[in-house]
Amino acid sequence: MTAKRTTLADVARRAGTSTAVVSYVLNDGPRPVSEATRARVTAALDELNYRPDRAARALRRPRRWRHLGLLIPDVRLPLFATLVGHIETEARHRDHLTLIGNTAYDPERELEFAAAFVDSGIEGLIVVGGANGRATAELCRQARIPIVWVHNNRDHVDAGMVGADHVQAGRLAAGHLRGEHQRENIVFVGGFTAEEVEHGDRETVAQRYEGYLSIVGTAAAVRIPTDLTASGAYRAVSRYLADGPAPGGMVVGTYAQAAATLRAISDAGLRIPEDIAVVGYDADTSNAYAPLRLTTVQQPIDDIARTALSQVLDAAGTPRSTGTLPEPFDVHLGLGETCGCTPDRTASQPG
Repeated sequence: MTAKRTTLADVARRAGTSTAVVSYVLNDGPRPVSEATRARVTAALDELNYRPDRAARALRRPRRWRHLGLLIPDVRLPLFATLVGHIETEARHRDHLTLIGNTAYDPERELEFAAAFVDSGIEGLIVVGGANGRATAELCRQARIPIVWVHNNRDHVDAGMVGADHVQAGRLAAGHLRGEHQRENIVFVGGFTAEEVEHGDRETVAQRYEGYLSIVGTAAAVRIPTDLTASGAYRAVSRYLADGPAPGGMVVGTYAQAAATLRAISDAGLRIPEDIAVVGYDADTSNAYAPLRLTTVQQPIDDIARTALSQVLDAAGTPRSTGTLPEPFDVHLGLGETCGCTPDRTASQPG
């Protein structure tokens, strides 16, 4: 059940002043307010987690639709496209229209979108793959707009995260190649340092690499560093295969690099999975008819989307702590041919 919205009258009572004075503080005028009174009002606003009713402010007349902001790194990728679809549909059922911005993991673009969405009167902001966490969080704090982080957050602000367990994902990918297919010399494809990756999902890749390490061990670990682009992955994997013997398996750190990695292996004259078995992440599970179906670790996108939306829209006016957020969601393996498995191609198709 949605909590009662904190009003100007609630804030005025807490601060021991009038609603007019609270309005002057919020709008920085038109009349001056003493520093002592301003401090009391600001403290009351923070204590009550007051958020302006932007729907009431706009045109001062009833309207059905409120607005939700959603920042996404790249809506073209299957993981993010599916997240957008789930969030947009559920938000619409709750009388919210979703404003969507593609950030490309660019911190300046993220903040620009966030500021524009705040100015347009959003009721809350969901940031997927945050690249400018501290600045975006501060912007929303000043505007008293709830914000929820999904998937990762580059600046590691003091807030919980709604997302999957990416360390477990790394263990699952490498463990499948090692345990199910008895592959040795498993290499990891992907970059996660600032020097390697400027705009990309490097935090998630680092966590997946940690899980990979727990399976293969530090002494046996081999990483092919890339900038997380498709072209970067093709060049890096091609160079690696040209310089030495082929590994038994590859774990590809992001979906955006998967097709390029498979092409680099094929162009090197090697067979998948006979020579190199491959596991990736976050593929489009509805595409069951590619020449080789990629084996991938999949996230529970519907659960992640539903939880993020609930966090940002429910309990308006109630402060949230990281303790109210769920533990990272478990992941599962979607079997394809690239690892050597023989999945049922009709399993994910409508019947």
